[in-house]
Amino acid sequence: MGIDVGKIRNVAVIAGGGAGKTSLVEAILYDTKAIERMGSVDTENTTTDFEPEEINRKFSISSAPAFCDWKGHRINLVDTPGFINFLEDTKCCLGAVDGAVVVVGARVGVKAETGKVWQYAEEYHLPRIVFINKMEKENASFQTAVEGVEKSYGASLAPLTVPMGEGPAFKGIIDLLKMKSITFRDGKPSEGDIPDEYKEYADESRKQLIEKVAESDDDMLEKYLEGTDPTEDEINKGIKAGTLSRAIVPVLCGSATANIGIQPLLDTILTCLPSPVESAAQSPVMAKDTKADDDTEIKPESDKSDSNLINATRDRKEKMGNMFYLNGKTQVPVKEVGPGEIAAVAKLKEAQTGDSMSDPARPVIFKMVKPADPMISYAIEPKSRGDEEKVGTGLYRLLEEDPALKFHRDEESAEMILGGTGQMHIEITLEKLKRKFGVEVNMKSPKIPYRETIKKAASAQGRYKKQSGGRGQFGDCWIKMEPLPRGGGFEFENKIVGGAIPRQYIPAVEKGIVEKMKDGLVAGNPVVDLKVTLYDGSYHAVDSSEMAFKIAGSMALQKAAPDAKATILEPIVKVEVNTPEEFLGNVIGDLNSKRGKVQGVDTAPNGDQKVAALVPMAEMLTYANQLNSLTSGQGMYTMESSHYEEVPAHIAQKLIADKEEAKKEA
Repeated sequence: MGIDVGKIRNVAVIAGGGAGKTSLVEAILYDTKAIERMGSVDTENTTTDFEPEEINRKFSISSAPAFCDWKGHRINLVDTPGFINFLEDTKCCLGAVDGAVVVVGARVGVKAETGKVWQYAEEYHLPRIVFINKMEKENASFQTAVEGVEKSYGASLAPLTVPMGEGPAFKGIIDLLKMKSITFRDGKPSEGDIPDEYKEYADESRKQLIEKVAESDDDMLEKYLEGTDPTEDEINKGIKAGTLSRAIVPVLCGSATANIGIQPLLDTILTCLPSPVESAAQSPVMAKDTKADDDTEIKPESDKSDSNLINATRDRKEKMGNMFYLNGKTQVPVKEVGPGEIAAVAKLKEAQTGDSMSDPARPVIFKMVKPADPMISYAIEPKSRGDEEKVGTGLYRLLEEDPALKFHRDEESAEMILGGTGQMHIEITLEKLKRKFGVEVNMKSPKIPYRETIKKAASAQGRYKKQSGGRGQFGDCWIKMEPLPRGGGFEFENKIVGGAIPRQYIPAVEKGIVEKMKDGLVAGNPVVDLKVTLYDGSYHAVDSSEMAFKIAGSMALQKAAPDAKATILEPIVKVEVNTPEEFLGNVIGDLNSKRGKVQGVDTAPNGDQKVAALVPMAEMLTYANQLNSLTSGQGMYTMESSHYEEVPAHIAQKLIADKEEAKKEA
């Protein structure tokens, strides 16, 4: 059934943006005859960048699968995004593969995003191959790129091929295992003897390779120290063992767009990266058995054949419809799919991204990657009145595809809030909303969730009296309000004695106070961290009512606010910024200008600087774009809620003035 699981390689192609992942996948597909013509990003016709938003921007936005056959093996490739706004998609996909090819540009080297995807691969214990791409570009440097990866990630890199020439002089590669030169014409390799000018370089590089491999293989190390040169088979065996244990990382070089160095990479994928069986033996795959309520090991076995499955995540039955292998958007129909394969199935009723499909007799749920919290949020409103429902329906459909999106309606402002990993993420989502669901929206910064509180204790009377013929309204209460510590919430204490206010009206006083707290005391923001004590009042036997005491409670709270020094609080976020050291001064200066308080600076393993700071949320709404500008696109940051602090006086005055202006306009 299906393809022999031992001859499958499931491989993610990962990198920072602009390294050439999509071009590399295109070259692989062309050289393995999976596609007839080799497209390019510039001519907007690659196999795995097919969404209009990707074509327009010339970079990957979402992961795309592809497959090819090479020397009797099936290689399933996943072309993943490399730009920071879309790395959540990359992270999710790494759980479905057994190895990765990390693409590094020979001119640019490692980027901030490269470090992020490398870290993800570490979390999944994935063996890796590094492909140094764009060797034909001006200022390309193989050695600098290799040293950059080793220094940044503490990896032990073992080059299996090295370049003959660099930049415009790049003309081929040297295979250090066969000790042959390989040149390429129209992508087709041709082996030959190593030219004299590269022999010394090749000999020294092979010596370094053997030393690297021997360090991870005791038998080979012993032979090597005795002066015995290992055979090619022994070196290959040592390289694979070192790769699977992640003690070493094989390195190859070439040019995706010039179609140079692709076949040696394919051979290395077969020899060094694991099949699903080898991967499961190295790092067992665990899932939750919903019947036993316990974790169980899942092995890639082919002893089941059933077209009926259960969506264990949602406890819903599903029937397998038409199945396909995918090369980008091209569907290749297939009748059966075996263990370890990657395929698509049409018309599932309940399934969403991250759900686990399994045998009804043994329903299991695989652990889904928890998406990061949104880095940035925008309020959105439909351009056409009456489109609110279409906006909501469309966005919920897009959320099913993209777990990194968050969408909700804010209870305080009634705004529709869309959150994502960056401004570009939000903008592209809204482009998809227009293209797929025919609805356009305006984007604006969401309202900051300010709060209000008091700084000192104060007392006041709330007296409501209304007489207009017939039965009147009367309620009278005295309250004391005092501040609670941050996070203290709200407390109400009843100290009425002697029936000054009848018991049935006490809840109405509290309700009036609570409702007034929602409306705010100075600028229309909810009031927090407050204790109110009801200690006196009076009533009228005929005119008093719950409504009257509710209004009296509200009036008392507002009346006490000035003496209690009512003030505005703003949310503070904890920010961690990763930046190359050369931009550290820019980053710290910018955070200081945003009223931020730098808590410390540490050095990351790759030499980048990590800046921890506490910054008002109001200053961080467009930080993603600003950080890109400050660090030439090499900075990254995370942000999470921390606490509330009192706003400076000049900002409080502006917020109060804005509230008054809004009242006038209303």
